[in-house]
Amino acid sequence: MTVVGWVQIILYCAIIAAITPVLGAYMMHVFSGERTLLSPVLRPVERALYWVGGVDEKREQSWVYYTIGMLFFHIGGFLILYAIMRLQAPLPFNPAEQSAVAPDLSFNTAISFITNTNWQNYGGEGTMSYLTQMLALTHQNFLSAATGIVLAVALIRGFARASARTVGNFWVDITRCTLYILLPLCVPYALFLVWQGIPQTLGAYVDATTLEGAKQTIAVGPVASQIAIKMLGTNGGGFFNANAAHPFENPTALSNYVQIISIFALGAALTNVFGRMVGNQRQGWAVLAVMAVLFLSGVVVCYWAEAHGNDILNAMGLTGGNMEGKEVRFGIAASSLFAVITTDASCGAVNAMHDSFTALGGMIPLINIQLGEIIVGGVGSGMYGMLLFVIISIFVAGLMVGRTPEYVGKKIEAKEVKMAMLAILVLPLMYLGWTAVATVNPDALSQTANPGPHGFSEMLYLYTSSTGNNGSAFAGISANTLFYNITGAVAMFVGRFWMIIPTMAIAGSLAFKKSVPPSAGTFPTTGGLFVGLVVGVIIIVGGLTFFPALALGPIVEQFATVAGTTFASN
Repeated sequence: MTVVGWVQIILYCAIIAAITPVLGAYMMHVFSGERTLLSPVLRPVERALYWVGGVDEKREQSWVYYTIGMLFFHIGGFLILYAIMRLQAPLPFNPAEQSAVAPDLSFNTAISFITNTNWQNYGGEGTMSYLTQMLALTHQNFLSAATGIVLAVALIRGFARASARTVGNFWVDITRCTLYILLPLCVPYALFLVWQGIPQTLGAYVDATTLEGAKQTIAVGPVASQIAIKMLGTNGGGFFNANAAHPFENPTALSNYVQIISIFALGAALTNVFGRMVGNQRQGWAVLAVMAVLFLSGVVVCYWAEAHGNDILNAMGLTGGNMEGKEVRFGIAASSLFAVITTDASCGAVNAMHDSFTALGGMIPLINIQLGEIIVGGVGSGMYGMLLFVIISIFVAGLMVGRTPEYVGKKIEAKEVKMAMLAILVLPLMYLGWTAVATVNPDALSQTANPGPHGFSEMLYLYTSSTGNNGSAFAGISANTLFYNITGAVAMFVGRFWMIIPTMAIAGSLAFKKSVPPSAGTFPTTGGLFVGLVVGVIIIVGGLTFFPALALGPIVEQFATVAGTTFASN
């Protein structure tokens, strides 16, 4: 651990704290339909889109119709993605002459990108054409990110409104989010990435001659435009197989730092949007403080573990920390920070191989995802996921003092608590359930390069990452098989949408309620006590799902032995 490493971490936190109120104020103006600096240029475009789509921007929707619109929107997105991948061979912009993507892989990838997971059972430069990368994947990166943001805003409206039957208009929200927030940020961001050395071209792959005289094909393409929204929208899917460890996706220390800032930018700003919409910015800062406590705890542990290495490395003379799987141009500090940020934010981009981290260092990304991707989280999904834990925390506080819990002027009653628990419990059902199935399935076990406990961790990480819509991996599994493609897609779909529906039900219930003025018995929700309570509830609820996963190792090995499989122990 070095002074330079700690300076990077402290500066990062300061930058996020500084840009949060700026972006938050702008986003609130956008979702409130107020005039912004971009309105003179974009307002005519916005109106034209409503006219083409037959949308009445002044007509709002109940939570049911809002959710139905969102679901049909994603069905359409899935069909478009699947069709483009299956038909990519004869389609244009395919200089490498990529063949059609296999049906099961197309299914997995389409589900992956509409759920903002971007799990990739393929190498991008060896599988996808330029058209697929642009029209299918990059296009969906914008829309899946925008969906998460607008769903968070809909839930925030539930807290902010009183005696209302509507939570907004999905079609208006998704248009404004894409048009006024994501596109204006991504255009200059992509130009910055080009300046740093990331390709942006439709030209063919480049043939080069190495110093040894061998021939090498260097993949290029429209990379910068995809990387911009990949990071800003916490999508994480790389243009290249090596993701952000590839020099054409992340060439410099500056590009690396800007990328990790962009991963947290919009998710952190939504806490400020929350505070502004409920009329008390301190509420937003309190939620961000909860995220900060969990984030810094993970950074300290992961950085310490990687900087100290382990006894085996030290015995081999490899002192100075664990550099296995890390890029020399980034080093241990930047790699550890990136790993924590990308798993806190449901991004999944990686600049180092998590599979090569130490046991403790690799456990932190896994814990981050299993807590529900609420430590900033994916754009939007982190905010509404965190508010679910806030609801549970307020309910616990109410039980302690024997009165109906309240939060920002709304009574938290049985319906909200039941819906919050339903949304939270869906996650362990998926990643623990599918991991158990995989460990007794011979076809699944045969794809694991590392037997024993670490092989189990790789499978657990796969389904945790899929369910949490993260997309990063312990990459020791050859997951491009029918079993993993189908079960992984199911985990991604359920992890995304089975959490959204109860959340939207909460939004509708809260919006319909009257506002309750604070009284002497109201639990304060802007101070350290509240922050500590929420952190404690998150750790307890997360622990109830995480520690059984650790305990499953020997149990699953016993089941595997009975089933006659070969789940060997190291």
